[in-house]
Amino acid sequence: ELQLVESGGGLVQPGGSLRLSCTSSTFTFRPYAMSWVRQAPGKALEWVGSIHSGGTPIYYANFAKGRFTISRDDAKNTLYLELNNLKTADTAIYYCAKDSFGNGRGQGTQVTVSS
Repeated sequence: ELQLVESGGGLVQPGGSLRLSCTSSTFTFRPYAMSWVRQAPGKALEWVGSIHSGGTPIYYANFAKGRFTISRDDAKNTLYLELNNLKTADTAIYYCAKDSFGNGRGQGTQVTVSS
């Protein structure tokens, strides 16, 4: 059974940063591309970006380019999402997933950007 576990969310002021992590004890990341998606209150699930097996290429949604960085450490079976220069519009639950549609995502981690 696929179980992804996200962590690292929290409350941060506009302009702040967070680093999210995703790991699994039941699914091995190494052979697969992985994605981050998010869901803001009252809005549909939204793709953030994807990283392919081996670490390249990496693709980002337009709103994430230049501010968010996806990386992976296959030795630790962990996926990362670094969030910088956060805006109130980035407030959402962030999920890692098997694909850009959010399939297989975990429970997510809440990111709240507020002054």
